[in-house]
Amino acid sequence: MTERTPSKQIHLAAHFPGVNSTTVWSDPRSRSHIDFSSFQHLARTAERGLFDFFFLAEGLRLREHKGRIHDLDVVGRPEALTVLTALAAVTERLGLAGTVNATFNEPYELARRLASLDHLSAGRAAWNVVTTSDAFTGENFRRGGYLDRAERYTRAAEFLATARELWDSWTPDGRQRPFAHRGQHFAIEGEFTVPRSPQGHPVVIQAGDSAEGREFAASAADIIFTRHGTLEAGREFYADVKRRLAAYGREPDDLLIMPGVSYVLGDTAAEAQEKAAEIRRKQVSPQNAILALEQVWGVDLSAYDPDGPLPDIDPDPGSELVQGRVKIADPFAVAAKWRALSEAKGLSIRQTVIETTARQSFIGTPDAVAADLAEFVARDAADGFILVPHLTPGGLDDFVDRVVPLLQERGVYRTEYRGATLRSHLGLREPVGKD
Repeated sequence: MTERTPSKQIHLAAHFPGVNSTTVWSDPRSRSHIDFSSFQHLARTAERGLFDFFFLAEGLRLREHKGRIHDLDVVGRPEALTVLTALAAVTERLGLAGTVNATFNEPYELARRLASLDHLSAGRAAWNVVTTSDAFTGENFRRGGYLDRAERYTRAAEFLATARELWDSWTPDGRQRPFAHRGQHFAIEGEFTVPRSPQGHPVVIQAGDSAEGREFAASAADIIFTRHGTLEAGREFYADVKRRLAAYGREPDDLLIMPGVSYVLGDTAAEAQEKAAEIRRKQVSPQNAILALEQVWGVDLSAYDPDGPLPDIDPDPGSELVQGRVKIADPFAVAAKWRALSEAKGLSIRQTVIETTARQSFIGTPDAVAADLAEFVARDAADGFILVPHLTPGGLDDFVDRVVPLLQERGVYRTEYRGATLRSHLGLREPVGKD
């Protein structure tokens, strides 16, 4: 009798929505993104679904449009690590991941906060390392200014290495040793005040698709948070990033690839597609459609009808009309692509934006969505997924109730937590401490 080969297991995480255009705030089921009850609801749903971790994004400055706070932006979101510390008290196994900027923080202070969260949660902390290169965000900080794009990754790499030196300054048996770091960006020495945490180091997440981001993730991260819309694009990204690991003495399983995805469920395929189309119409409101266009063209297009044709003028790539959002790399190429699509299909501005911007990744019946998720992982397009719901905070309820049991039936998803730390959920090795 031949022994059955175990199926590749799917990892799942929950992204708390609200800092992007995914959230449908007009839906009466949407609630506060500030009240602790919202964070608690989503986290407890994720833990009920045996998810690896809860993921909280964060920005350091509100986005502006034409010099004013963008009307659809999220304001008032509490600081990420504070929220996660509170969630540690109302969850037991769920990992707690927060986005914290490596450009406008300092290694000692942040390493201490993350180690504290890891202790208070009994080994469930994770850090999503992000960088900022714009002076717009820097204005919120005393030193101001900005870093060149390449330099921000150099600082981030040294920042992370320094934090790990601090976490390793305590021996596994509880002896504290002085530390000293001298580098391009940091020169610090002293004694770290927090003992080695339950999982050695908090799990490190890197978000980015660029060549610099891929290389940084391959050299230092445990998870890469990415985006890819098709199976083939996912497989290409997966192969490229996994191939980079060997140069750093790492194995393929040392880095998990978890794209951010959304989903829509229906009792039939047709119902799911209809629901998905309605959600996209709500996500891309007339105001959002014009804003998306202005991000490409860089000029005031408020006089244009969202239900009318695209502008026949060229973009202004040097414009600062929209601040706090990622700049379009080649606005002329994007504008040409959008015009060609609009003319070929007879699409309005709003319809073009709906057609060309992010959409639901998995649409269908619960069984079809479970099958598609399993196929992506089985064919090495991902190791798992960070689910980004369109509702706050109940957007994962139907997934946990209707899709998770089907993944378990397929043998591709856990039926219980087998460990206590986030590293154990993810199958990651604990860093070896220095004696």
